[in-house]
Amino acid sequence: MGASDENEPIRRVLWRLAPMIYGPTTLFGLGEGAVIPLIPVIAAELGADVATSALVAAALVVGQLCGNLPAGWAVARIGERATMIIAGLLALVGVGAMAFAPVLGVFAASVFLIGICAAAFGVARHAFMTTRVPLTFRARALSLLGGSFRLGMFVGPFIAAALLWAFGDEHATIWFFGVCLVAMIALVAFGPEPEKRLGPPPAIARTVEGEAITTAPVRTRRVPGTGVVRTAWRNRDVLARLGVAAASLSALRSTRQVLLPLWGVAIGLDGSTIALVVGVSGAIDFALFYASGQVMDRFGRLWAALPAMLLMSAGLIALALTSASAQPELWFALFAAVLGVGNGLSSGILLTLGADVAPTANPAPFLGSWRTLTDAGGAAAPLLVSGITAVASLPVAAGVMGVFGLVGALGFIRWVPRFVPRTRISRDPEGPDGGPDDRDDPA
Repeated sequence: MGASDENEPIRRVLWRLAPMIYGPTTLFGLGEGAVIPLIPVIAAELGADVATSALVAAALVVGQLCGNLPAGWAVARIGERATMIIAGLLALVGVGAMAFAPVLGVFAASVFLIGICAAAFGVARHAFMTTRVPLTFRARALSLLGGSFRLGMFVGPFIAAALLWAFGDEHATIWFFGVCLVAMIALVAFGPEPEKRLGPPPAIARTVEGEAITTAPVRTRRVPGTGVVRTAWRNRDVLARLGVAAASLSALRSTRQVLLPLWGVAIGLDGSTIALVVGVSGAIDFALFYASGQVMDRFGRLWAALPAMLLMSAGLIALALTSASAQPELWFALFAAVLGVGNGLSSGILLTLGADVAPTANPAPFLGSWRTLTDAGGAAAPLLVSGITAVASLPVAAGVMGVFGLVGALGFIRWVPRFVPRTRISRDPEGPDGGPDDRDDPA
């Protein structure tokens, strides 16, 4: 069988997921990407100072962090499609409140609500993909999911710029987000049913005493009483080990987003040059998203996670060492590209690892905990960068975060082979440790 013949069925399956998963993800990313850059601007128009505007912008991340656990509970009880529809409708309410907010408090609450809805939408998509996509190309499917969102977030700011040029009002981006949400809800609610197009979920292949056997297909089972907290407690081993390593990767990603613009300002670059460098870094990041999935599917999860962690950590440490160099602008552009490569190689890894170690029958409550942990890492990183910079300097902050990333890389080396062994054709229902898996028991 030729390479093209082998890949053709995968492309067909991924294309069938577009109306339910990839299309809505891109639409949500487009709308959110258009609005996010202007949240501080609109907050300032409502009377916020610089610090308060930053807090209002952070409400989106805080809402997403707070929404993961309730989203896992909701998906386990009403299903992925219903959760996505409800999240979309609530996000529409948030968009309307943002557009007509009379005071800053209402605007901030609306941003927080949209963050919660983003979390619910994300957990629902993650759970759906975990139970429907065969393990043989799970990483590629989830990397494409991450790439769809990155596409929206990458193009969204350019759409916002065009809307500002055409209408001269920041609220035009909010209405654009609303249009994207309406289209997203329509796709999810009235689009073709993916399970009918994909057929039955994939069977689980495993080896028992040297003999390959196949068990029944995996399908989400909504178990009454399956609590999010109880599920997290039953999975505390993987969350405290592999989950913390995953949170360190999320922290490195967030550090890159925060530190690069600050570094440009610190070395005296103008806004357009900083935007160009950060944009090129983002373009490199986006260009590599599918390559990450191919590496994970063909060689194992560690082959994507480890190079990504090492590249981003080394890039931050090297950037810190160039602060007193004769050509800081050149080094800034070079290491921004290195960070973009590292981040691109990590595309989909957090989604894939979460799917790999989630309980097979009812993954949503676990994924809510997993995403809460990884989002917490991303939310904590800007605070660490800010605190270290205030106490020491920006180069010290970059170096410390780089060393932190190296520690996270050691965590991946230690825990990925234990919880996601490369030799496992598909996740054994007996659990990643090889013993009885009580993670699927009702909680």
